Amino acid sequence: MLSRLHHTLFSFHSQFFPIPQKSRKCHCARFFIRFKTTPQISVKPSPVTVVFDFSTMKLLGNVDFLKSQTAIKFAAFVFISIAFFYLGKHWSDGSRQLIFFSRQSPSDTTPSSPSIVISPNLNKDFNISALINTPESKPAGSVREKSVPPPPPEIKTYGIVDENGTMSDDFEIGEFDPDLVENWGNGTEIEADTEKEDVRFTFRVKKFGLCGENMREFIPCLDNVKAMKRLKSTERGERFERHCPETGKGLNCLVPSPKGYRPPIPWPRSRDEVWFNNVPHTRLVDDKGGQNWISKKGKDKFKFPGGGTQFIRGADQYLDQISKMVTEITFGHHIRVVLDVGCGVASFGAYLLPRNVITMSIAPKDVHENQIQFALERGVPAMVAAFATRRLLYPSQAFDLIHCSRCRINWTRDDGILLLEVNRMLRAGGYFAWAAQPVYKHEEALEEQWEVMLNLTTRLCWNLVKKERYIAIWQKPFNNSCYLSREAGTNPPLCDPDDDPDNVWYVDLKACISRLPENGYGANVAPWPARLQTPPDRLQSIRIDSYIARKELFKAESKYWNEIVASYVRVLHWKKFKLRNILDMRAGFGGFAAALIDNQLDAWVLNVVPVSGSNTLPVIYDRGLIGVMHDWCEPFDTYPRTYDLLHAAGLFSIERKRCSMSMIMLEMDRILRPGGRVYIRDSLDVMDELQDIAKAMGWHPSLRDTSEDRLMYLLHTVISK
Repeated sequence: MLSRLHHTLFSFHSQFFPIPQKSRKCHCARFFIRFKTTPQISVKPSPVTVVFDFSTMKLLGNVDFLKSQTAIKFAAFVFISIAFFYLGKHWSDGSRQLIFFSRQSPSDTTPSSPSIVISPNLNKDFNISALINTPESKPAGSVREKSVPPPPPEIKTYGIVDENGTMSDDFEIGEFDPDLVENWGNGTEIEADTEKEDVRFTFRVKKFGLCGENMREFIPCLDNVKAMKRLKSTERGERFERHCPETGKGLNCLVPSPKGYRPPIPWPRSRDEVWFNNVPHTRLVDDKGGQNWISKKGKDKFKFPGGGTQFIRGADQYLDQISKMVTEITFGHHIRVVLDVGCGVASFGAYLLPRNVITMSIAPKDVHENQIQFALERGVPAMVAAFATRRLLYPSQAFDLIHCSRCRINWTRDDGILLLEVNRMLRAGGYFAWAAQPVYKHEEALEEQWEVMLNLTTRLCWNLVKKERYIAIWQKPFNNSCYLSREAGTNPPLCDPDDDPDNVWYVDLKACISRLPENGYGANVAPWPARLQTPPDRLQSIRIDSYIARKELFKAESKYWNEIVASYVRVLHWKKFKLRNILDMRAGFGGFAAALIDNQLDAWVLNVVPVSGSNTLPVIYDRGLIGVMHDWCEPFDTYPRTYDLLHAAGLFSIERKRCSMSMIMLEMDRILRPGGRVYIRDSLDVMDELQDIAKAMGWHPSLRDTSEDRLMYLLHTVISK
């Protein structure tokens, strides 16, 4: 409206008092209008003075002039000016005020001198922006102070990749509080507020309390006494298998550490000694000390001389003997992945590691129940597992060599059903090494056992390559030709063609020979270390939805994790963490574990393939890595405090559809070492709840947004326990 008023006044001036073109610039009247509102002050309307000074006006002193057309126009101009004046006065009621200024135009005879009428608004501050931005006027008496909104919070970008896609080393990592474990309490609620798309979510998670001291070594699915009492039979080792708690009756507390627990001795020193207080059990010392398994060193350590029941003089000498017996057994070349059955404290696997061989050491939780716990405390790959009535949780053709040294297993019972399970897991052309009394003792009963074993292995088409001293070594055939050429009715028969030898989750043992693929898949793996990055043949048989070539998908995953792990090493200084035992909870093709090897981290990874996804375990083993099938809606078969690092990529966004995320997190807390770390990469919508659960467990979460994918917000949660 002000602009229209100014335009109208100027138009009338130009129409009624034309100015010559040459002097128009110097005769123009100039109008300056300033207005401002002050929200804190109520300003009453004040008279507005308008000063016009036109040097070209003539005196209106004669009647002819009054009758002229010019006079009529002038009168109309004055009338309209007065009307606009009162309209402007009425419009200015309230907080807005008009101030008019005029300066006398200079002429040839009159010097230029400014002329101004002092307004009542003198010495007052006016906010012109408030007037422009306010759509409607308010009465002066109703003006209230409007609170200024606070400035938006500073945008912080976390992660190894910034918003521009470049690497960043600006990180904050949760710190380890050594007193935290002793200060946990009960009954506290943790509340987390999240605002997302104008919707506010509030999570309330009660702080988890400590379990009783009798649960310090609790394995939920292997210590379920109630379920074991309901077993109809235990003669085939059923009590050593998984018997998980019923839904809703699982672990709901934090498993405490033993008193005096200390951070584990770092590898490779841990191969030879561990802290006594971390595994405070001496039964193995009493039972196996004479066989060089384990001994007590002072008051605070256990010592591992490296011996075993069949290799008292040490594992190194024993391994050399095996290599000399069969020259094709080249450790670290064609023999990369080994299964040690009835492993004791895993000295066999521990001494294979320097030879570039990774060994899955397994034993049941029997009278020597802490043997796997000792193995893991030493930093050697190990799991609690038993040959009983179900398939072990490893794929077909997984191991290049399977070893049993006085493993206390009757391989010939039930027409060799346990040895058939060994046959299923043994790679085509792989070796089975058996060191036991029937091999070398000449007692009648033991000789009879040897004959039964020899007959069974012959029907399995195994070739006895060498028998020397107390070791016998067989080799599995490379294809099915021997099986098909046996006499009709020979037992055990071949399994049905529709039997899946890689289906292992809660699957009973089958008294049949697992068929080898006709295309030779699984038999033709590259030697180590080339096999780590060579796409294996069995990649083509994995049931996955892939719109691109599977080999390209395999290579892309390897490159992806290699870049991420390289940044972890460079930016987060992983090599300073002294990581040793690592669990990848959703391993895919094993790219994360392969990247650790490529980046020369002195650690091993147990790759877990969840039952909720595609079974990629055959590919993982063909790469020369180890892994296991598992359902994360159930507890894991390992002792508490056994892993330094848990890695979960995309796990929770999938498993939360099937089970409680807090249940999975509690299981992670159970198997994580005090001071250990958890790296979770997942979608943004699960991170808020995971952070809340982590705080309720006493962890220190730190969230990092990597902003690497439009479809899924990838974040890092670095948690110190």
